[in-house]
Amino acid sequence: MSLTLYGCLRSRATRPVWAAMELGLDHRRVPVIQAYRLQDPAAPGAPLNTASPAFRAINPNGLIPALEDDGFVLNESQAITLYLARKAGSPLGPQDAKEEALTAMWALWGRGIEEDCLSIVQKRDPEAAADRLRAPFAVLDKALAEGKGFLVGNRFTVADINMAEIIRYAQPDRTLFEAAPHVQAWITACQARPAFQAMMKEREAEPL
Repeated sequence: MSLTLYGCLRSRATRPVWAAMELGLDHRRVPVIQAYRLQDPAAPGAPLNTASPAFRAINPNGLIPALEDDGFVLNESQAITLYLARKAGSPLGPQDAKEEALTAMWALWGRGIEEDCLSIVQKRDPEAAADRLRAPFAVLDKALAEGKGFLVGNRFTVADINMAEIIRYAQPDRTLFEAAPHVQAWITACQARPAFQAMMKEREAEPL
């Protein structure tokens, strides 16, 4: 098996793992946890973590997830999901240059709101974060209405996987979703998919 994903599911590795499950890709997973979760990441017997030299040889940035495919190494979760869809030749990936540009656009747009979404789930001044998210949620709501419930190509794609895993962080604030019914319907549909549920079941089994 040549395709390897590094990371743990209590991280952005949820995105490529969800994508790999959607695509039915045979792959190996190597558990790597964040160094900040360990009292001494360099201690003898410490689990493989983002500070471990063995992992830094894969991703010198010390971030998860990472992918290795027959010597090809790729970092950044949203780039990995796109690569997996392309590798599989699946409709989950862009089918032309316009769809590829739209997938990239939504990936960049999502990065712009991710910190505020994280602030909600991590309870770091969540009220202020929610206030900042109201306008972007209205933009997303309109795009989903126009896209027949999807972000790209009027079908479920890696753009939806990437965005849904960002928006998931904001779900504790119900008011955001009440004001954006298309966002609510879309994330409900995304999270009802068997691959998402299988991924989350594995995630919930991981230690905190």
